[in-house]
Amino acid sequence: MKQEIEALVEGGKASSGPPLGPALGPLGVNISKVVDVINEKTKDYQGMKVPVKVIVDTSSKEFEIEVGSPPTSALILKELGAEKGSGDAIEPIGNLSFESLKKIAKMKKDSMLAVDLKAAVKEVLGTCLSMGVTVDGKSPKVVQSEISQGLYDDKLAE
Repeated sequence: MKQEIEALVEGGKASSGPPLGPALGPLGVNISKVVDVINEKTKDYQGMKVPVKVIVDTSSKEFEIEVGSPPTSALILKELGAEKGSGDAIEPIGNLSFESLKKIAKMKKDSMLAVDLKAAVKEVLGTCLSMGVTVDGKSPKVVQSEISQGLYDDKLAE
């Protein structure tokens, strides 16, 4: 029989205290081992709350960890060091480098509909546009167009 425990933990800083410890204790799994795996899987999300699901097989005490992903907008804000997006998408709140944009796209790719990194980057650019974030000093629309023209193919080779 399997039991699932869902919790919101800070990336890379899960502990055996609440909310995980008390929920995992009665299931008989090695809590510190579970916490270590969660911290390893969430280390890229430091400073952000990340949804985590621990699935425990109560008969064998085996467990698996599924890590959700913060919203794209939260990843962009973290990369910019900003508190919130622009209320007016015309007024830029910050500028991302193309490398930062690519990093966010790689983090989110598994939870997107994008078939490849190029498409994932374009999806993140859409979020940048609505938040008032430029990329390398250019409008996200311009960067999307340049990606479609193949100008970033060398940077997007996986």
